[in-house]
Amino acid sequence: LHKQQPPLLLELLIQDNSYAHWKGQVLTAEELNVLYEGIKLNNVNHYDYILTGYTRDTSFLETVVDIVQELKRLNPKLVYVCDPVMGDQGSMYVPENILPVYRDKVVAVADILTPNQFEAELLTGRTISTEKDALDVMELLHQMGPDTVVLTSTDLTSPHGDQFLVALGSQKMVRPDGSKSTQKIRIEMPKVDAVFVGTGDLFTAMLLAWSHHHPNDLKAACEKTVSVLHHVIKRTITYANGMAGPGKRPNPAQLELRMVQSKKDIEDPDIVVEATIL
Repeated sequence: LHKQQPPLLLELLIQDNSYAHWKGQVLTAEELNVLYEGIKLNNVNHYDYILTGYTRDTSFLETVVDIVQELKRLNPKLVYVCDPVMGDQGSMYVPENILPVYRDKVVAVADILTPNQFEAELLTGRTISTEKDALDVMELLHQMGPDTVVLTSTDLTSPHGDQFLVALGSQKMVRPDGSKSTQKIRIEMPKVDAVFVGTGDLFTAMLLAWSHHHPNDLKAACEKTVSVLHHVIKRTITYANGMAGPGKRPNPAQLELRMVQSKKDIEDPDIVVEATIL
């Protein structure tokens, strides 16, 4: 939950499955309700933004929907950013019964949706093999609720070769005169030969932040988002390789994203990746 201030520096809570061990508790729907009740009792339930990501529990996700709907009644301008984390590369890593909750309830209340290709296919029941397929799937997702849809990663081939990852975005807008328009973009990101944990969380958080500053310009918001990722990943891999030593692959601890060290790039990134308007 983000409360009425520019969302530039966002804390990311990440479960790191690349480590051999991890600890912590799973927040239940009942516990979420108790926390939200405390927020309401203190009359501080006035938010501009909500961002959600990974969850494995259907009742928790349904409670999120109830809370979002109530907060939107309090603030009709509230923006809900949903990263429907369910799986990747053809495999789900959450229980299958969470899919209908996302598809039938969550997407309908989301304003910005950030699935990867596999998650977009799950939500729509459509397969993406071409860029046109992807554009059609984003249109279907628009019809389900959100005005902004970003496919954060796809298996599509970049015009610049297989060393680039293709992302696509689509934003529905209403002009001051009441007419409607759609901005569709493609953005290609250089691949890095390393496994990072948290880049998806960082992407969604930065998209929220830069959409706050560019609410009607998805191209600008995505360029700044991806440029932030570029700078953070470049700084991380440079640090990790130096710590690992010549000829050795960095370990998960060395590949922890260098977020604090990238503060200036997060706040004001040099644009190193440009989007193409489709």
